[in-house]
Amino acid sequence: MLTDDRENIIELSYPVSPNDFSAAGDVSSKVKMLLKHLGIDAAIVRRAAIACYEAELNLVIHSYGGSITLIVSPKEIIIKAEDTGPGIPDIELAMTAGYSTAPEAARELGFGAGMGLPNIKRCADMFDIQSQVGQGTLLTIIIHHD
Repeated sequence: MLTDDRENIIELSYPVSPNDFSAAGDVSSKVKMLLKHLGIDAAIVRRAAIACYEAELNLVIHSYGGSITLIVSPKEIIIKAEDTGPGIPDIELAMTAGYSTAPEAARELGFGAGMGLPNIKRCADMFDIQSQVGQGTLLTIIIHHD
């Protein structure tokens, strides 16, 4: 954990392994507990936890591995999900509710309904997704809490 006392910024990074469905949700649970501990409003914590969970699942289902970084400042929560992976060839299509490229193994476990990115966008005040086919994806979620 890195803490910058001058600006009260907390930054944590968590690795996320591909296809590790038994650990899916662990990062978002840790993020939720930390935000609650910091006294952030419950409605904001809920939005951040949902966005983080959906991003974490996307890493588990679609990537070759990656990380989730949480940055908490006095005014905003930033969640960055970055992966190595196949990338997203058509971001607009991927943002369509119900569209999914999840493999059958993920669907059999009840994941991959195609609501991850739309749910993240709905929970975020600011949302950015950058992806390069064959390289990976960087998703940035910002939620204001001041």
